[in-house]
Amino acid sequence: MDAFKDRLSQRARDTTRPALAHQSLGRPLTDAENALAAAMMDIMGTGQHDFAKIAAELAARGVVAPISGRTDWDVDLFASELSAINADLDAAYAEHGYGA
Repeated sequence: MDAFKDRLSQRARDTTRPALAHQSLGRPLTDAENALAAAMMDIMGTGQHDFAKIAAELAARGVVAPISGRTDWDVDLFASELSAINADLDAAYAEHGYGA
């Protein structure tokens, strides 16, 4: 078991793998982004993967949309919030790069 842990530790420190650079965020997630992520994980953990139903559950839970601040989730708001968050994270990654 120790050899396995050693190998995992070695792989975690290995920065020569090109895909590893894409595992970093250019900035920390905001509290609202973390709350959305947690709610989405909880909802999807029940087996729900339909975006309209996920949006309806986010609205029922009163989850605050990180970008707009709205709580009246529908599938359009869900898509626009995820797109905006992704674009912002991409911009932060481009500016700050790996290890930021």
